[in-house]
Amino acid sequence: MGHENPNHPLAHYRCVGVGVGPANLSLASLLHGHAEVSNLFLDRKAAFGWHDGQQMPGATLQVSLFKDLVSLADPTNPFSFLAYLHDQGRLYHFLNADFSAVPRQEFRNYLAWACARNSNIVFGEEVHEVGFEGVFRIRTGCRTVTADNIVLGVGSRPFVPPHARPQLGPTQYHVSEFMDLARDLGGKRVVVIGGGQSGAEAFLDLISRTAAELPRRVVWVSRRRNYFPIDDSPFTNDFYMPSHSDYFYNLPSDARKVFNERQLLSSDGISEETLRSIYQRLYVHRFINGLPDLVGLYPNREVTEVSRGIVCAWDIATRHNDQPGEVEHHEADVIIWATGYSPAATDFLAPIADRLEREDGELRVDQDFAVRWDGPSHHSIFVQNGARQQRGLADPNLSLNAWRSQRIADRVRGVRSDEQLASFIEWSTKDTADNSWVMG
Repeated sequence: MGHENPNHPLAHYRCVGVGVGPANLSLASLLHGHAEVSNLFLDRKAAFGWHDGQQMPGATLQVSLFKDLVSLADPTNPFSFLAYLHDQGRLYHFLNADFSAVPRQEFRNYLAWACARNSNIVFGEEVHEVGFEGVFRIRTGCRTVTADNIVLGVGSRPFVPPHARPQLGPTQYHVSEFMDLARDLGGKRVVVIGGGQSGAEAFLDLISRTAAELPRRVVWVSRRRNYFPIDDSPFTNDFYMPSHSDYFYNLPSDARKVFNERQLLSSDGISEETLRSIYQRLYVHRFINGLPDLVGLYPNREVTEVSRGIVCAWDIATRHNDQPGEVEHHEADVIIWATGYSPAATDFLAPIADRLEREDGELRVDQDFAVRWDGPSHHSIFVQNGARQQRGLADPNLSLNAWRSQRIADRVRGVRSDEQLASFIEWSTKDTADNSWVMG
């Protein structure tokens, strides 16, 4: 849902955002009611999209409906999910439906609705270059504008292991293309690689198809030791509160890396409802439908090689993590890589790239998500969804989306909003917590 005329009336803005995913859309929504902060958000896509290739039937969010664009920072904001339901006239219907989790397509429609209501958002305009000459100079395919502050919200791109990239095509692709390419698979052998939520959703979709569309065999390979559920228990969810994000930011780099590795399942596990649906389908296929060979489950394996098969499209070699001397082979007509995402490129920053500090491969940010650089302090480059090593697993998650945007909006506006109360847990010793135990 975009704006057909990309020519905005102003040439200079207090804030220009690059990219319009949920992160920058959150900031645009929080700034919308502040006419004193001129802002513009640009995205190269012709229209809004959010994981459109992964909108499998039945797919749901793994977070609360309150973790929308604005509610956890400003519950009265007109861009909330509840405001969307009310505007669409279906608030009562949504309540009566009693969803255990928000349907992902519904949330995607909500995000598109927020875009359509905000004239400061422009689609179909790609940023080619950002320079600095006293102010930031942003050159797009249509014009050049200037800004006091820049906010990077370019999101992520599908990740596939390097050895597989040259072979990508209609029979081997990332799960982000599932809805477009995973068709006409009846009677074929399909291998899904990746043990997170995306892999689980793709696997469930494949084994839930009707007879004519049901593959002959569906194999699910994962590096994890099992198909583990997401840990969304109450105290684990305290990792996704502002107070823990601030605590995490002040930890040594080594401690942050260990935390992200050990607590990965708090953000990248599989929803229990999805796991239960998979298990029930397995039961039906094996014991009721009489299809014992339809499914192959292979956790705790590493894919070592993908090559052209002799009697099939692909031969996949895997190594068992506990038995590394043994190699297994799987024949496949189609391979689906559910191997996550990596940060998108920011080549447009080339004119100022050598002025920006980096840490662990990321742009180094301060407490307000502003990049540390050698330019004037009153001109900032903010980073959304790009500080996982510095801010923890919550950084790319929707949980702190509104809070982070509020931090950025406050810095741009020169104010400081009240924080919510901190966790019940004392994350740090009080003598080093700089009073963060009092307020989050």
